[in-house]
Amino acid sequence: MARKVTPVPKGYRTANPVLIVQGADAALSYYETVFGAEILSRDYAHDGVTVLQAEIKIGNSIMRIADEMPSFGILSPTSLGGSPVIVQLYIADVDTFWNHVVESGARVAVPLSDTYWGERFGRFVDAFGHVWNVAKRIEMLTPGEVAQRATDTFSVVEPDADLPTATIIEDEVIIPEVSGLELDTAPVLDAVDVTRDESPVSEIEATRSVA
Repeated sequence: MARKVTPVPKGYRTANPVLIVQGADAALSYYETVFGAEILSRDYAHDGVTVLQAEIKIGNSIMRIADEMPSFGILSPTSLGGSPVIVQLYIADVDTFWNHVVESGARVAVPLSDTYWGERFGRFVDAFGHVWNVAKRIEMLTPGEVAQRATDTFSVVEPDADLPTATIIEDEVIIPEVSGLELDTAPVLDAVDVTRDESPVSEIEATRSVA
């Protein structure tokens, strides 16, 4: 009698991230050391160097790591100049984890802090260019309470500032120089968190509220 085949491998969920990196062996060591990941498997190409896929387990979640292969259009954040994807982690001891990854060289994108939607939340970019949210629930709030806090947070009216306005000339935005004022025109990392369905708050609001 043939063995029954389950459509989803044991330990996997319906959606599972695959992280593409430059130097998968080094990345696996990094995630093992810094994230406390467990390396489950590792498969190499014929060259014995390129990692076709490896499995790691962080907490109760399995994800895969693979080397980039430009000839197949598979590129890492290093080659692309950044990642448009954010992986969300829920960590019980979020402060200890946060301090450890930052001390290990991760770049802080959103500082760790308590948020109006009831989580302690932060965002960082790891040594291989991947972006991570880390969070811990600290309050049990109803959707109505979150909505009221959001209203209170974003309803603060700042006093009018006597600043010159930007000028648009032939589709170019000309921002005048202002003495003593630095204007940050870098794009903000925004993403929608679909890893939890209990909070109606989008990650766009999350970034605005704690940045």
